[in-house]
Amino acid sequence: MPSFVLIPGAWHGGWCWRRLLPLLRAAGHEAFPVTLTGLGERAHLAAPDVGLATHIQDVLGVLAAEDLREVVLVGHSYAGCVATGAASRAPDRIAHLAILDGFLPEDGQSLAQLKGAAFVERVTARAARAGCPWLVPPPDDDDFGVTDPADLAWMKARLTPQPLQTFLEPVALARPVEREAFGKTFIQCRLPGEARWRSPNPAFRDVEMEAGHDAMISAPRALADLLLGLR
Repeated sequence: MPSFVLIPGAWHGGWCWRRLLPLLRAAGHEAFPVTLTGLGERAHLAAPDVGLATHIQDVLGVLAAEDLREVVLVGHSYAGCVATGAASRAPDRIAHLAILDGFLPEDGQSLAQLKGAAFVERVTARAARAGCPWLVPPPDDDDFGVTDPADLAWMKARLTPQPLQTFLEPVALARPVEREAFGKTFIQCRLPGEARWRSPNPAFRDVEMEAGHDAMISAPRALADLLLGLR
């Protein structure tokens, strides 16, 4: 039975998978939610030099410490960069790489490059306004696709600032993930009326689900069914 390693997106911690975990475990799978350095309950470890490489090492550390094989590695949003980097360095441990409404970088690309100059301007301005130029507060105007007021309040209370370097540092891939034998799926979460978009890498199978960006919070059952069905 494959194990699931779940990597949260920017400003999130392992807490965001709380509703998904029992569904995966009830189906007989082990599931490991990762909290990346400087976020969630590890917010006290935030520092100017915490970058994308730090977060990739966080994931590799979980894979090694738990001696995990046949892993379904799920990277949400920003953590698509983290998951891609980790999968390229430990392909023998990965059964499937799933990018959940996230980013799929090529070697040498950063999230800032994928998002563009306007994103960099916004996050650096937010950090400056907060009085710490290397730490980006979570956006006040983004509900991450969570529409239920109680769910939104629960989520907002747990978001933490993210080290800016994680957005700016380019990923260093050991080799292109499309060359690896593990499965590859790109999941788009799309609410009615939202634009459709596709994986930038043709080696990935495209899958859509009707949910907001934080599907693990707003649609855990549908997300569990999708992840459990990956081949």
